Amino acid sequence: MTEAALRTYESLAEFAPDWVAIPGESINDLLEERGWTQADLATRTGFTTKHVNLLLKGKAPISEETALRLERVLGSTARFWLNLEAQYREHVARQESVRSLAQHIDWLKELPLSEMVKFGWVRKAKDKAQQVFECLRYFGVADVDAWREQYERPVAAYRASEKLTRTPAAVSAWLRCGERAAEDMRLGDFDRDEFESTLQKIRALTVERDPKVFIPRLTEECARVGVAVVLAPAPKGCPVSGATKWLGTSKALIMLSLRGKTDDKLWFSFFHEAGHLTKHGKRITFLDILGEDGLNPHEEREADAFARDVLIPPADFKALSAHAMISERMIREFAERIGVSAGIVLGRLQFEGRIGWQQFNHLKVSYRWNHET
Repeated sequence: MTEAALRTYESLAEFAPDWVAIPGESINDLLEERGWTQADLATRTGFTTKHVNLLLKGKAPISEETALRLERVLGSTARFWLNLEAQYREHVARQESVRSLAQHIDWLKELPLSEMVKFGWVRKAKDKAQQVFECLRYFGVADVDAWREQYERPVAAYRASEKLTRTPAAVSAWLRCGERAAEDMRLGDFDRDEFESTLQKIRALTVERDPKVFIPRLTEECARVGVAVVLAPAPKGCPVSGATKWLGTSKALIMLSLRGKTDDKLWFSFFHEAGHLTKHGKRITFLDILGEDGLNPHEEREADAFARDVLIPPADFKALSAHAMISERMIREFAERIGVSAGIVLGRLQFEGRIGWQQFNHLKVSYRWNHET
């Protein structure tokens, strides 16, 4: 069963009421209909009266042999009786499991829970113990200790400023969103040469202003060469612009957060992450958090240079920069000639100090998440 099929099956089975009838109640209903006593059932099934009493109270399980006897004596099928028993035992085990999670409700304070619910990553539960259960399901771990082992330790080398608030739990929640989305994608095997060739096709998408048009094409082209591209809002405590994560030896993930919310920042973030895939090994996850260079300054500079030069070839930018004054018309014409958005050219010029940060910003395309007002 594929991950997508499993999720579909789970969604069909998500209704979990607070109560489940004891199988013995169905047995007792049939006894009343027929006017039989517990002693009558004991005689007909060959069980002791004590065992019948335990069956009716749910204290004795319905085994395969018991189900076959009930089929012969009371009707229906053995499968029917076994299903009743399985549903009841699952319900009891689930309730006990949830109750045991009550001791971990303080863990919820570490998570960006309100945003995880708002973004649709986890369901809002009616009580905190059940909410712990939902969050463990989201992270794909059995208990909080397993979560700490898998997610609490540093998840990546990244650049960040000490002035920015960041927490491992928020960063991990965001990355997990990407992992889950990637699990539902049909990905080819990663090939560096094919990926670099595909990036030239993707570069042409920068002139498309509508995300409803370019995002499906972006994700489709990248999936074909083994790269899942996921755009997801970042919760508080996760000031990321993008991330690169290897999902195995032949699959990779690029995540984008829309932090910055303009086309120049979005596309630079994408090609920066693509630079990590083409230039760096598969041993590490790269998280690009707004701020100063941190643990991997050399690799970050390489990824920056890759994005910069793919989007605007160095010789072309040198020719543009040779002009003493650069007008809006020049930016538009240059962008059209090299086949990228005017916002990307403007962003580069602003970064290089050739254009003021407040000039010509109407050339940039702005984006927003659906949940933003």
